[in-house]
Amino acid sequence: MIYKLILTLRNARYRNGRHSVKASVPTICVGNITVGGTGKTPHTEMILRELMHSDRWGDSNIAVLSRGYKRRSKGFQQLPIGATASVYGDEPAQIKSKFPIVTVAVDKDRVEGCDILTHPEKAAGLKKCKAPEFPAADFIVLDDAYQYRKLKADLDIVLSDWSRPVTTDSLMPSGRLRDLKKRLYDVGVVIVTKSPYELDDAEKQETAAVLGYDAYDPATCVAVHKGRSQLLLFSRIAYENPEPVFPDADSRYVYSKKMVLLSGIADDTPLRSYLSDTYKIVEQLHFPDHHRYCAGDVRLFKAAMKRNPTAVFITTEKDALRLRDLKKIPQQLQERLFYIPISAEFLTDKEHDIFYETLMTI
Repeated sequence: MIYKLILTLRNARYRNGRHSVKASVPTICVGNITVGGTGKTPHTEMILRELMHSDRWGDSNIAVLSRGYKRRSKGFQQLPIGATASVYGDEPAQIKSKFPIVTVAVDKDRVEGCDILTHPEKAAGLKKCKAPEFPAADFIVLDDAYQYRKLKADLDIVLSDWSRPVTTDSLMPSGRLRDLKKRLYDVGVVIVTKSPYELDDAEKQETAAVLGYDAYDPATCVAVHKGRSQLLLFSRIAYENPEPVFPDADSRYVYSKKMVLLSGIADDTPLRSYLSDTYKIVEQLHFPDHHRYCAGDVRLFKAAMKRNPTAVFITTEKDALRLRDLKKIPQQLQERLFYIPISAEFLTDKEHDIFYETLMTI
């Protein structure tokens, strides 16, 4: 009750916008109101691809600003190519590795971060900032900034897990909500993530009703809650072929029938379900979200290898980045350790086109 009261008072303070500021360039916020597990990173990457391939923003300087959760560095930092997860955070490091020409930065103070991204000369005067030169941003994608109320984005996008709708969850610590349910209706776009591969219009309408919408039109993807209209879109996870975590990986292990799943993310259920169609999962080593691997974990890996001498070890993209930071990974594990790249995609071309047009109007 105390947590809910704090959130209510905070929402009242910022709701009219008088205590928030906007960046000097267009911004998109990709966030959620739950604790992890909705797919913010693959959706941020999807937005980057759309922007970079568009006529309007393709030749612009696009930047990503993240908090850099559990990173060792402090203050504003701009990620270099080859940035490590331990120093900058696993999510920003993953984005930088996939989009090396995009400026990726971390800063707990998002207002400051946007100011520096649009005025790069200010980075030179910061203590502990080792940022190399970077161009002034023309467009900024804000990763996981929906709870940072001091900065108001031009477009807020909130993600809700299909298997665990926001409206059926509860506030922490009894549930996974870190914000009020009603904040779902304050944004321009809501994306239901990790949806089944196909949903018909009736199933989408049922999901919209569960999310508290009074009406949903599948033809326009517009949902209405108490007279306010929003876009309600549905996305799914697309899995790609296993990739080696280390250069010395032996690709023959990919064809093993047995697998050990190694994960440190909020929810690995979809990945586990996907892999179970190909492998017999003989063991699972599950760690907390954003887990920083250590020497004690290496002992667990060695023991698992002894128990499963022919099994391939498969992990997630984010875990792959953190595992590369870990020293003294046994050569035997490097040979059999692979990760599954993922991406987010809309269920239909119509949803993609509507979302693209929304991006182009910012």
